[in-house]
Amino acid sequence: MTIVSRLTAGHAEALLAFERENRAYFSASVPDRGDDYFTGFAARHRELLAEQEAGLHHFHVVEDADGTLLGRINLVGVRDGSAELGYRIGERAAGRGPATRAVRRLCVTAVREYGLTLLRAGTTLDNAGSRAVLARTGLQPVEEVMFGDRPGRRYVLDLRGSTLPAP
Repeated sequence: MTIVSRLTAGHAEALLAFERENRAYFSASVPDRGDDYFTGFAARHRELLAEQEAGLHHFHVVEDADGTLLGRINLVGVRDGSAELGYRIGERAAGRGPATRAVRRLCVTAVREYGLTLLRAGTTLDNAGSRAVLARTGLQPVEEVMFGDRPGRRYVLDLRGSTLPAP
């Protein structure tokens, strides 16, 4: 079972441990967050919660049935009914389906709770797992882009009138 919950102050300790545990794993596919991210984590977590409260973003954690943090999934840059979808699943859970299940659940939440009509996402071409998740959850490729010096692809999902992915 994969549970997607809105980020709270109570998630800070587990989220920091998750990010530390998976730092090297994530750095292989996305730019490293840098040491400042970890030393300033508590203040940054509070800032994110304030931005979420203001409706600028919707941050979530992904957990299994026993409450183990598997990852995070977010809708950022909320405006005009759209947002950017982003997620990261830890190494121990990667390839076992939690990303696909979390994206499906968040698509439903995006419509029902946040009133969103369009999601955007992007990934590097060498991230086959992320490309597969986006395809399985109905996001459509729209353009080739560069993420820094790495080739990538942008995706969109129009949530208006479409059949939402089963959560």
